Amino acid sequence: MKKLAVIIAAVTFALSAPLVVLAAEHGHGSMKMDHGMHGGNVAHEEVVDGVKTSFRVISMAEHMKAMKMAMPKGMKETHHLAVEFKDAKSGKALTEGEVKVKVQGPDKAVQQKDLMGMQGHFGADFDLSKKGKYGVMAKFKLSDGKVRSAKFWYEMK
Repeated sequence: MKKLAVIIAAVTFALSAPLVVLAAEHGHGSMKMDHGMHGGNVAHEEVVDGVKTSFRVISMAEHMKAMKMAMPKGMKETHHLAVEFKDAKSGKALTEGEVKVKVQGPDKAVQQKDLMGMQGHFGADFDLSKKGKYGVMAKFKLSDGKVRSAKFWYEMK
């Protein structure tokens, strides 16, 4: 019985570790981090069928340096892509839905990810380490059920 309790405790600890990291990265608890839509460069803004979309590109290295933290070893993603949606008329944040993004690099390599909802925006990490133009194509279906899309170029210098 004691062995079973130790195993359960170990499994619980192992499964909770990623949640602690996510909480720290996204401003929960005592390690509040302010990256979200407040950092990085505005990459693109447009209104699509009544929804204002704002895309930002946030350097992971700069963010981690500002937080006095080291980049995790083996992490190939260099930037966080965040997109915020607001009702164009009321300005109310739209935080429910699904967002898929495809990024084509200057070397024609493609990265495709589902963006996760986090603190008022949707986001995911991408490898934007090569200099040049990146094509960003996003499709999103918010709580109204309508599928919308946005496309733009972003240049890494």
